[in-house]
Amino acid sequence: MAMDLGWVPEVHEPDEVLASEVAERLRPGPKDGSPGETAEVLNPHREQMRKWLEGDGKHAKGLTLTKVHILLARRGVKVSYISLYRYAVKHLDFGRRQGTVRVEDVSPGELAEVDFGRLGLVPDPRTGKKRVLHALIVTLVYSRHQYVHVTHSQKLEDLIAGIEEAWEVFGGVTRRVVIDNLKAAVLKADRYDPAFQRTFNEYADYRGFVIDTAGIGEGTHKPHVERQVPYVRENFFKGEDWLSRDHVQEGAKKWCMTTAGLRTHGTTRKQPLVEFEAREKAALTPLEGERFDTPKWATPKVHPDCHVRFNYALYSVPYQYRGRKTTIRADSSLVRIYIGGKLVKTHKVQPRGGRSTDYADYPAEKTPYAMRDADYVIGRAEKRGQNIGVFASRLLSGDFPWANLRQSQKLLRLADKYGDKVVDSACRRALCFDLINVRRLEAMIKLGLEKKAHVRTNERRGPASVIQLPLRFLRDNSTFNHNNTKEETDK
Repeated sequence: MAMDLGWVPEVHEPDEVLASEVAERLRPGPKDGSPGETAEVLNPHREQMRKWLEGDGKHAKGLTLTKVHILLARRGVKVSYISLYRYAVKHLDFGRRQGTVRVEDVSPGELAEVDFGRLGLVPDPRTGKKRVLHALIVTLVYSRHQYVHVTHSQKLEDLIAGIEEAWEVFGGVTRRVVIDNLKAAVLKADRYDPAFQRTFNEYADYRGFVIDTAGIGEGTHKPHVERQVPYVRENFFKGEDWLSRDHVQEGAKKWCMTTAGLRTHGTTRKQPLVEFEAREKAALTPLEGERFDTPKWATPKVHPDCHVRFNYALYSVPYQYRGRKTTIRADSSLVRIYIGGKLVKTHKVQPRGGRSTDYADYPAEKTPYAMRDADYVIGRAEKRGQNIGVFASRLLSGDFPWANLRQSQKLLRLADKYGDKVVDSACRRALCFDLINVRRLEAMIKLGLEKKAHVRTNERRGPASVIQLPLRFLRDNSTFNHNNTKEETDK
């Protein structure tokens, strides 16, 4: 072949030009530069195929090559799928990955990436059933050292608790944290202007780091931790006999410091724990203050009884705020109640079903009743009448006087309704018979008033006339017959 191109072995040395000409002659396919059979068939449809693959508005994300193959067949274009694939790769750049730009490595202590991942099922000793377990993975980007916190849920409390544990293990805080768009921490996912949950914002300020979010559905925005989720699941969790969540957590701490920390990382070719101890640990922001006490927020209204309901407990609010909307911030010890941005009340946290009441929050006239002040009620009764006071004192005696507090209030209302003298007289009669019951006392009052009304009616009619009823004997008249018939017969 080389001699056909004019090469003379004794005269010329073989060079690259000669080699390329020989290779072109030996290359299979058309030698005249004309397209092959597949290209001749597909060239008229090239632009349409490009639109299908790239998307044209109707199909924004573009169609698959399989679908394009089907659409071409409908148009009468008969080519094999493999031929179509080769054509699309050569002429339409199909399947070629976009070029990437390697981001400059971060400095020590600058960035941590955080993400949740599902591990699997573990037994719950309290219920005897298996529950789903998740892993919160915190990865230091510079050294690739990481911490794994396991939890049964992905709530905000779990997110903050896991990050707090990571800072304690690392001995410091990074200057920036990238989190996935977790609903617990991100209210609005947006590439340029995300909105974060109020408590997580407060936590970031408390620890002094800047929050950053990954793009929506973009694992490449947090690649260092994204790749760690399957690594933790496959290398650490699977294939082990776990007894509980605590058992897994204990194993995760050991695994992070040994297997994961001392492996040779595939990208850096360094041991993460060794690199962390040597260069990154000292660059972290020192961890100061106590562990963050994660608060809860709520916006209930003040009820007519001057209380708000929060976390199944009741807390009093000054009565002038009845019906107003509040903002509640509660941590592990205190419940703070705000109205219009102003702190109006603070209470200690109560258990579910509990109640915290400041009686000064009630109106002055309601305070004694709310405080169950029996002496106050007795004093009011004594002012209405001596016997009323004694009746009230007997009513509110005993170990639990507030059990009859409502009856004592009704006693005072009877005096308002029927008058002090009437009720005092009824109380005197009730006390004589040791009858300490307000309901029966009211019945006595009503009966006495009815009798008096009947007497007054008869007096208006004048003296009553006596009517003589027919007389009759109680015995039969034969009993008064004294003739002894039997004796006369005998004589």
